[in-house]
Amino acid sequence: MQPSDTPLRPVTFHPEIPAIRYIVQTRLPEEYRVDSIATVNSLVDAIKCLDIRGAPALGVAGAYGVALATLTSTTSDPEIFQQEVSAAADLLRSTRPTAVNLFYGINRVLTVVKQEKTITSARDRAVSEAENVADEDSRTCHAIGEHGRKVLPLSCRILTHCNAGALACSEWGTALGVIRSAVQAGTLVQVYACETRPLLQGARLTAWELAQDGIDVTVITDSMAASLMRKGMIDLVVVGADRITGDAVFNKIGTYMHAICAHAHEIPFYVAAPFSTFDEESVEADIIVEERSRDEIAYFGGRRTIPDTVNVYNPAFDATPVSLVTGIITEHGIFTLPDDLAEIRAIRKRSLQQDHDISL
Repeated sequence: MQPSDTPLRPVTFHPEIPAIRYIVQTRLPEEYRVDSIATVNSLVDAIKCLDIRGAPALGVAGAYGVALATLTSTTSDPEIFQQEVSAAADLLRSTRPTAVNLFYGINRVLTVVKQEKTITSARDRAVSEAENVADEDSRTCHAIGEHGRKVLPLSCRILTHCNAGALACSEWGTALGVIRSAVQAGTLVQVYACETRPLLQGARLTAWELAQDGIDVTVITDSMAASLMRKGMIDLVVVGADRITGDAVFNKIGTYMHAICAHAHEIPFYVAAPFSTFDEESVEADIIVEERSRDEIAYFGGRRTIPDTVNVYNPAFDATPVSLVTGIITEHGIFTLPDDLAEIRAIRKRSLQQDHDISL
C-alpha cells in the first residue's frame, strides 16, 4: 500500500543504475507494486500494456526513455550513438499514437541530445532535461489545481471519467489535481468516478487514489452518469485530456457521451490539461485514434463475455467538440475554444522560445 505521507509518483528515473521505476498500474487496486526496467524495449512494453499510462505521465516516461537510451548505449562512436538514441525515440513514439504529451517529452530530450558533440555531454544533458520535464509537470499540475479549484462551488458533487490523477502525471494530477487543490483549500467535495470500461481506470485507479487521500468518492458505471445528472446529483464534470486540437478534445472513450449529457442538463463541463496537451495547429480529422485489443472487451474478469464469431470495436479515445466544453483549465488559466485559440498560440510560441533560449 502506498504510504499516505509520500507523494504518489508513478514514474521515477534512477540514472545511477540506470533504470526507470514505475507503479504497475494494471495491478491496482489489488496490489501496489513498483517494478524496475533497464531497457527502452521494456519501457515500450510497459507503455503498450498500460502499466504506465496517462497523458502527462507518458510525457515523463518518454523523456526518461530517451535519457535511458543515452545511458545504455554501448557505442563509443558519437554518430552511431545519435542514431541509436533517435531509433529509441522512434520506438517510443510508436507506442501510443493519440497522446501528444508522449511526443512532447521524447522530443524535448532528443533535441538537447542532438545539440551535443560528445556522448558524455549528451548523457548529462539528457538526464537533466528529462528531470526538467518531470519537475515542470509537477509544477504544472499544481498550477492547474489552483486555477481549477476557483470554479468549484464551496460544496459540490463532481463527475470524472477515467483517471487524470497523480497516476497519470508526475504527481498531483490534472482533473484530480483540481479536486485535490479544492479539498486542500477547504471545499467540500463529493466525487462520482465513472468506472471507465473496458479497463476500469476510474474504478481501479481514480477511486484508489482518492480513497488514499480520504476524499469522498463513489464509483458508478459509465451508463449511470446521465441518470445522476437528471436527478440533480452532479454539479459539474471535470475530466483530463490526451490531446486538444483546435476543434476537439480527445480523451478516454466515453468522454463525449458525458459531455453531451452535461450539455443537455446545463451542467458545466471542464477539461483539465497542461499546455503540452494542446495540438492547436491540428483538427479532429488529422488525429489517429488508437484502437486496442479485442480481448479488452471480449473478456471480463478472465471470462469470455462475447462469442468468438462476433466483432469488437475498441477505440481508446473519442473526440468531444469544443462547443460542449465550458472551459479548459491549464497552468496558464482557463481558456475556451475557439475563442482563445490566438491567445493559446501566442503562449505556446513564447514557451517554445523560452525552451529554445534555455537549451542554448
